[in-house]
Amino acid sequence: FGVASTVCSQWLAGATAAGLAGVGGIAAAGAGSGLAIASRVGPTELPQTVAGFHSLVGAAAVATAVGEFLHLAPLGLLTPVSIGAIVAATYLGAITTTGSLVAFGKLNGALGSAPVSLPKRNLVNALLSAVSLWAAARMMRSPTLAVGRAALAACTAASLFVGAHATLAIGGADVPVVITCLNSASGWALCAEGFMLSSTLLTTVGALIGFSGALLTQDMCVAMNRDIVSVLLGGYGTSATGGGEAMVFEGEATFTDVEATVENLKAAKEVIVVPGYGLAVANGQYAMAEIAKELRAQGVNLRFAIHPVAGRMPGQLNVLLAEAGVPYDIVLEMEEINDDFKDTDICLVVGANDTVNSAAIEDPNSIIAGMPVLHVWEAKNVIVMKRSMGAGYAGADNPVFIKDNTDMLLGDAKKTLDAIKAKLDD
Repeated sequence: FGVASTVCSQWLAGATAAGLAGVGGIAAAGAGSGLAIASRVGPTELPQTVAGFHSLVGAAAVATAVGEFLHLAPLGLLTPVSIGAIVAATYLGAITTTGSLVAFGKLNGALGSAPVSLPKRNLVNALLSAVSLWAAARMMRSPTLAVGRAALAACTAASLFVGAHATLAIGGADVPVVITCLNSASGWALCAEGFMLSSTLLTTVGALIGFSGALLTQDMCVAMNRDIVSVLLGGYGTSATGGGEAMVFEGEATFTDVEATVENLKAAKEVIVVPGYGLAVANGQYAMAEIAKELRAQGVNLRFAIHPVAGRMPGQLNVLLAEAGVPYDIVLEMEEINDDFKDTDICLVVGANDTVNSAAIEDPNSIIAGMPVLHVWEAKNVIVMKRSMGAGYAGADNPVFIKDNTDMLLGDAKKTLDAIKAKLDD
């Protein structure tokens, strides 16, 4: 839409063939770069790729705002509306740029998932955000090139810091919400660009992205029993959750092997599979789809249970299973299937942790206390497939691992699923 808007506006403005060719060349270069990047992205890298592309949208908004100011200011054409749009695009674009880069780092493993922030971070962020209001007021009082440059530079620098600082302070469990929030912010930055350039198309598309991102953020917050204010101003792993020391769950885990798992699956009538990010990392979705197909052919009522925030972004596991050919009608959302665990013979958890953590219910001081989770522990037998006994992305220990009806099947998910499939074929 941005490319189409640019080409149309240039054409309507009477651009020469050389000018349109230049725009086309830049668009082609961008399209080629995007295609090259996307062709190397697998299912597990999709969340951080989305975050990375959001940063480009933000950077484009800032560059456009600065360029428009440098174009209008010398001509004396700055108006209160154009100044407001320029500052809004700069503020939202800069926050989206650095916030998305930090989210990319957290998702890609370059940065730790634990919250990092300065003392009184919310006050710091509020004061720096106020710089944008000051910049707008200063430019309206004196819409000159020199004053505008200084005000816009201050607004850009402050907003870049706010974006990075606010996102660094958000714990790993809240990163999926942050991605959708930044998606919304990129839309509003685009909307501000539309006002700035008098482009109805950019304004409309930006508003659509902004509203859809906001609605998705709200859905994510509901799924995690959170509100957006507590996510942005608090976050998992901070004083916003858990009022005391988290409970220490004591017990010993029991372990199983592929042979016993296959025998249990064959003997079961009701099976629920709960996939998590570990399944995506191991690229085990195809083996899992074959296992599901084989068991269902043998009369087992096997279904999949998807938590709304499974993986690192909304819908990641749904896409993963669809890619492997799993029928849509056996992939159910949490609210559709959570009451069925108590009537289930075996629950097979593949690479999920935080979304099946009973501490969310059992421990009011847990950093994920109150988060709706899949009640896998209510099944007659739970088999958890993981690489290790380590905590999930939120950093909370999972007492499900040591419950009496749980068996741990440790190892690489793809290798283990391939071994299960081979045994089923025997």
